[in-house]
Amino acid sequence: MRVAIVTLFPELFEPFARLSFVGKAIESGRLTLHVEPLREHGLGKHRSVDDTPYGGGSGMVMRPDCIVSAMEQVDQLSQEPEPAHRVLLSPQGARFTQAWAADLAQRSSVTLICGRYEGFDERVRHFVDAELSLGDFVLTGGEVAAMAVLEAMVRLIPGVLGNSDSPREESFSSECSGLLEYPQYTRPAGFRGHDVPEVLRSGDHGRIAEWRREQSLDRTRQRRPDLLGPGPRGGSSKDS
Repeated sequence: MRVAIVTLFPELFEPFARLSFVGKAIESGRLTLHVEPLREHGLGKHRSVDDTPYGGGSGMVMRPDCIVSAMEQVDQLSQEPEPAHRVLLSPQGARFTQAWAADLAQRSSVTLICGRYEGFDERVRHFVDAELSLGDFVLTGGEVAAMAVLEAMVRLIPGVLGNSDSPREESFSSECSGLLEYPQYTRPAGFRGHDVPEVLRSGDHGRIAEWRREQSLDRTRQRRPDLLGPGPRGGSSKDS
């Protein structure tokens, strides 16, 4: 898989890629990561990539010509027959979910575009395939969002994680029906008055599986009822 990141701050990604398991994916050849410095596509003496907004207003807006130039440079360098799947990182985008991570992980080439200042010139959206947001809040730039998206999708690439079952039974996965993961325990069996549930020490795999299903549903009801809708499963079911 090939991932490119268009950013004004390429230096932020060097330690991230080196120290995380993203670096292991690169070393193993399962991931190729390219960081395209947006400033190299800037204009004039100061390599400007932004300008004042038409119609007035505060702040600066990122120019479409500079961003599109950077995206096209990414595709040119990759020498792939098809352009990369381009993802704009913006608070106006669709909320990033595990389903989005799984979708991106299946693609051969993805470009993540990080914003800054007051946002993108609207015309940039005509040159991308998707627009994603981490949630209902605003960051100074898209670099942190790009790291989150990158890590979420790279860990789903087969062979990246040491245990292939690790991404299966976890929160939001299809094996958990899109719900929150059940509680996990390890040694010691007792800790300051809190014991590991007996069922987990019983060795009865059928009882354990049922307990985990019930706990997953109860935890989702308590913490993320938005993941449930009217239907069976004790009065609730996952939204379609």
